[in-house]
Amino acid sequence: MSNILIIDDEAALVNSLSFALRGEGYDVVGAGTAADGLRAAERTTPSLVLLDLRLPDGSGLEVLEKLLVLLPGLPAIMISAHGDTRVAVKAVKAGAFDYLTKPFELDELLLTIRSALERERMSQEIARFREATLAGGELVGESPVVRALAEATRQVGASHAGRVLLLGESGSGKALVARAIHGQSARAKGPFVEVNCAALPEQLIEAELFGAEKGSYTGALQRRVGLAALADGGTLFLDEIGELPLALQAKLLHFLEDGSYRPVGSGRPLVSDARVVAATNRDLAAEVRAGTFREDLYYRLNVVHLSVPPLRDRGNDILVLARHFAERYAREERCAPVRFPPESEAILLRYRWPGNVRELRNLVERLTILSPGQTVSPADLPVVPAQADPSLPAAGPGAPRSIEAELEESERALVVSALRQSGGHRGRAASVLGISRHALKRRLQRLGLL
Repeated sequence: MSNILIIDDEAALVNSLSFALRGEGYDVVGAGTAADGLRAAERTTPSLVLLDLRLPDGSGLEVLEKLLVLLPGLPAIMISAHGDTRVAVKAVKAGAFDYLTKPFELDELLLTIRSALERERMSQEIARFREATLAGGELVGESPVVRALAEATRQVGASHAGRVLLLGESGSGKALVARAIHGQSARAKGPFVEVNCAALPEQLIEAELFGAEKGSYTGALQRRVGLAALADGGTLFLDEIGELPLALQAKLLHFLEDGSYRPVGSGRPLVSDARVVAATNRDLAAEVRAGTFREDLYYRLNVVHLSVPPLRDRGNDILVLARHFAERYAREERCAPVRFPPESEAILLRYRWPGNVRELRNLVERLTILSPGQTVSPADLPVVPAQADPSLPAAGPGAPRSIEAELEESERALVVSALRQSGGHRGRAASVLGISRHALKRRLQRLGLL
């Protein structure tokens, strides 16, 4: 749900707009001064701000400048009184999305809000796709299986294969391999568009993939551009393809045949020239036999397939990756990297890593947050021999939990304690923890505290 901040000294206007916008499903916070508005923005991180050009304690232009420093990319709609039009235009040039002149119609305001939020959503998607593309999909590791995978990835990337299927356990790095294929292809300068088929509600997957016309379904308040269109000239990565509902599998099959598709509610076919890379941790052949995955779609996807090995089969790559993640998160948190002495490395090598590379990455990130720059002793790794060595009996009900569970609980306790100390103020809590506000927001989202 989007939250809107209104900064205007007319209390009656703030109250009436708040009532109307809440009726449209938005969360709304109001402020009557520049100072109160900036404090509210820091506290609530709004999705959009309605900002009066003239405030009792400052200019709306000055507030806009500070807001865009605090929250880069924040959509701002300026509200101007008669005679302020030139200043409003100046505000748009300074980064505001649009301006409205008082008095304005509610319908006009709602349309402007929706347009601003949609543009920001698209900007974030494009930035995410560009970031994924620039990442290049570097495969980190020195083991024979990874070297073989890297060579196969290079060959597939350079080929004209339009359909690639990636097989492997959850967390093994299939998305990274997909980016590597894209980065080593003639499409590398095009977009890399990723969609997790398991993360989208079934009723919205088709609209997300192929787009939708305004009014084509409940809640379709404006035209939606699909991910297939965004991937034109690049790569469309369909993660967790085994979770795709049967009803949509037929439409995907049609798209794979010639790149054509129809947005929801449209009678006009469109075409996207996108390479499709699909990934799954399921046995699709078994799904076909069970009748839960279309046989024709399986064979259409399985033109070229690559198997991504689990981390436990990659030998010393475990240590190579641990050091790689330690350096990466040290740069993000602006601290020295954690270090693993030989006795700790031995534990990492014995552990079976059921969560694969993702579990190792999360472990190192949490260690960096909780013990920046420190040496990681065996006591810091909550892995008991029964968990680490598959030759020993399985742990009983009272056995210690996994690395991730223990560290997540420790991280949660630290974050909650910092928030209590700061009275719920995120900026001060971030200072207590020694991290940035944005880093704290990421932690809160991952821990389910936001």
